[in-house]
Amino acid sequence: MRTRRTRTTTLAALAVATLALAGCGAPGSGGGEAETSATSASGLATCEPVAGESLVVLEDDQGLQNADNVIPAVNAQVAQDHPVVLELLDSVSAALDTETLIELNKAVDIDRRTSSEVAREFVTDEGLAADEQTGAGVALTVGAANFSESLTLAEVYAEVLRSAGFDAQAQSIGSRETYLPALQDGTLAVVPEYAATLTTYLGSQVNGPDAESGATSDVDETVAALTPLAEQSGLVVGAPSAAQDQNAFAVTAEFAQEHGVETLSELAETCGGLVLAGPPECPERPFCQLGLQETYGLEIADFRSYELSLIGAAVRQGDAAIGLVLSSDGSLAADGD
Repeated sequence: MRTRRTRTTTLAALAVATLALAGCGAPGSGGGEAETSATSASGLATCEPVAGESLVVLEDDQGLQNADNVIPAVNAQVAQDHPVVLELLDSVSAALDTETLIELNKAVDIDRRTSSEVAREFVTDEGLAADEQTGAGVALTVGAANFSESLTLAEVYAEVLRSAGFDAQAQSIGSRETYLPALQDGTLAVVPEYAATLTTYLGSQVNGPDAESGATSDVDETVAALTPLAEQSGLVVGAPSAAQDQNAFAVTAEFAQEHGVETLSELAETCGGLVLAGPPECPERPFCQLGLQETYGLEIADFRSYELSLIGAAVRQGDAAIGLVLSSDGSLAADGD
């Protein structure tokens, strides 16, 4: 289940990292200290919410989420006519991981800098500019979906292409249903995509809505399934980055330390009677509450519904023990950097 856009979707599961959220709410029911009692239905200690100023993302060690790694999708004719385009975009993939993507999103969404400014700085800092002007006189439009992360990635792609002489511009287009046909017919040259989501989407188009998509929690398996689907759709995909934007589950750092949990499996083995915060549809979705229960055997005693943007604050304030977040959300930048 993806809430921010129409996709329901790891290279490797996210390592546990202390992640600060903007602002500090008043302590909630946890009062900043863990409370446990052996009263859960499973017989495990009921681990009450623990308020705190920072979150940790628990490792998805059993691969509940599919591998939604950022990957460049290129019009097949553009890729054939200008092979350097894929080479340049693959260099961007090599420089991107989830922590870096979080920082890019923070710069735009929280620090209120423009996507183009952040992209220029990233390309310069990472030394991604091309050495040769091989694209002089060639105009390329880089498409983006209608959310800020996609536009920032599109601006990074465009900046790298411009460094090679291409007349490249980033343009926000809209939903996948709108930009994908434009990518297929060559109106757009390239779009930053997400491996598992694109695999599922193209699989449905090519093989029908009931066909297995081939998307899994393993990025290599997912890209292996995606590659022929892209070819049949008039596209070529580049190398996947290590950066992922997908569902993740977070607790406060204080909760994790008190109970000694770093993974979702450890949480399921240690705690019962958990309060889960998520979007309204979470209890019925396989990548949210259903997946936590079926894949991990996590005992959810209470579900509390929030808008996605408010879930982190609910966990931080002690209103829920664990909450769904997006793994690349800029508010997860470590230590308020």
